[in-house]
Amino acid sequence: MTSTTRRIGDTQVSAIGLGGMPMSIEGRPDESRSIATIHAALDAGITLIDTADAYHLDSSDIGHNETLIAKALNSYGGDTSDVLVATKGGHLRPGGGAWTLDGSPAHLKQAAEDSLKRLGVDAIGLYQFHRPDPKTPYEDSVGAIRDLLDAGKIRMAGISNADPDQIRQANEILGGRLVSVQNQFSPAFRSSEPELELCDELGIAFLPWSPLGGISNASDLGDKHPAFHQLAGELGVSPQKLTLAWMLAKSPVVIPIPGSSRPETIRDSYSAIELTLTPDQVATLDAS
Repeated sequence: MTSTTRRIGDTQVSAIGLGGMPMSIEGRPDESRSIATIHAALDAGITLIDTADAYHLDSSDIGHNETLIAKALNSYGGDTSDVLVATKGGHLRPGGGAWTLDGSPAHLKQAAEDSLKRLGVDAIGLYQFHRPDPKTPYEDSVGAIRDLLDAGKIRMAGISNADPDQIRQANEILGGRLVSVQNQFSPAFRSSEPELELCDELGIAFLPWSPLGGISNASDLGDKHPAFHQLAGELGVSPQKLTLAWMLAKSPVVIPIPGSSRPETIRDSYSAIELTLTPDQVATLDAS
């Protein structure tokens, strides 16, 4: 069985986290189901929840997901002191499904202040620069994250959608304090292998986003990837559960954050920690 916990910086978290985005963008469920999903994740043992200020529909409900997560944590009957909420800044959704960028230091610092208020915390557990902004030098954006870290506004710093050079650069700007890299990685999207390998080398947590292929594709994962479908059938598990177990087996720094908006799907995802794959099985999936 895979270890049930992994590390982000100095913090121990569940080996699989919960991605909050599906609960707040287009097609989002009613609030009660979302809160039930977050509570189910906490009941299962999940202690990492990933969000962003841009997980909302348009400029009228900025930070919807952060507010939702804060509400779910506050209404949970158990202890949530060990739950790490990771959020991000630098991406915007003005409306109509569009995504825009603002990596300017002024924006990032104000965005972090706003996220602090929505999450209702004294310091954000993990704050990540969401996506490089071509209009702003990368060192300026990451420099703003460093300033937030130095000021105690955030406890840990990460980056998202970064290439190997940006990982090295960010870690240097942060004085060796980069704790996480959040990149897209799934059976259909393998181009972040170099970033995963670099994180493994540096001991930085690698958080695959859309590990099951995204909201619209997750249910069809087995149909689109025959090797995953076949092995999942042999093992008597869902292709989704197998996919997460495969990621966990690739490196001890990998912490998948599957998005979910149903209690049953996050329970199935979390149960991947119970599935141990052989090196040959991992190699077969790697080669598919």
